[in-house]
Parts: sequence; structure tokens; C-alpha cells
Amino acid sequence: MDSSFPYVASLTREPFLFYEMRTTAKLMVEGLTDSEIVDRICTDNLFQYPTEKSIRKMAKACVIRLKGMEDETLISAIASQPMDVAKQICLYALMKQSRLVWEFMLTVIGEKYRLRDTSFGKIDLNTFFLRLQEQDDAVAGWSETTITKLKQIITRVLVETEYLDDIRADHLNPVWLNPILENAIRSNNDDIILPAFNYFS
Repeated sequence: MDSSFPYVASLTREPFLFYEMRTTAKLMVEGLTDSEIVDRICTDNLFQYPTEKSIRKMAKACVIRLKGMEDETLISAIASQPMDVAKQICLYALMKQSRLVWEFMLTVIGEKYRLRDTSFGKIDLNTFFLRLQEQDDAVAGWSETTITKLKQIITRVLVETEYLDDIRADHLNPVWLNPILENAIRSNNDDIILPAFNYFS
């Protein structure tokens, strides 16, 4: 990922969103335009949110995240593949959108797999954020509350994608990269990120 890409804390508002991403991907596959997708999600309250304003915002966020992969096959895979495969692709979509998640998955998770070190704990998240705060003025300006929330969200993403068994887990599970995603990562020239999916070759 381009290092000029800023770190943003939007993850606190737009976390993993698997259910929403899958719903949006299904509408994309039907061939609806972006605005038709957002309207349909709002009109039918497909996300089951309490207010229309929050639905509209989140629907737009999902459209942007899905399109950010620049890959039709991945969008239709999120819509139709088994849940574990779709979640793995949603993780990639999140990584493509968030430099924070991209770097965490590469420098913390990918590095652990490379060293065959399956230990995982709060210390890994703390070290990652401390390093970012030292390197980046924007991150240094984030409040403690924001950083705590980001750590919680990243941990939940790891649970949801089965890297961790639960939020208190102290070790990483082995993960297997689905060939659909592997092919897309290679054709997007994102090979550098393969270690985040425990893939080395």
C-alpha cells in the first residue's frame, strides 16, 4: 500500500461489516447502480439499522469498500461463496481500504506466520500502535479512547475471520488462503500481503 496513504481511524465507524458487505455485494451482482443499491438497502432496511441516516452512510461505505478491490470476481465471491471464504475476501477489502489494517496484518500477523510464532496478545496490538504513534503525527494525535476502540475492532476482525478463537485467545490459528483470493491478490500485484494469509511461496 502506498505510504502516502494516510492512516485514518474510520474503522471505529466502519468496522468489518460482514453482513452488510455480503448484502451489498449481492445487489452489485444483480447489476444495480451504486445509487440504486443504496436506495434499495434503505427502502427495505436490509441492514436492520434503527435509523435511515446510519443505513445510508453504511451502504455507501460498503459500496466504496467493495469497489476498492477493483475485482468483479471477488465481489461475486463475497455474495455467493461459503461464509469463511467470503469473510476472508472481506478482510482483504478492509485491508485495501485501511492502511492501518493493511500494515497490522502484514507487519504483525504476517510476520508471526513467517516466524512460525503463533503467540498473540494485547502486547502485539500495544507494540504496533506505539510504533505507529512514534512514526506518524496523525496517529500520535488520536485519543486514548480511539486507540482502545481500534484495538478492540482489530481483535474482533481477527476473531470473525478465524485467526483467533475468541477475543481472549492467546494464539493465532493457522489460516488457509482461498485460491479465488490468492489469484486476485496476484493479479492486483498485492503479493506483498500474502504472508498476512499465512501464504509463502
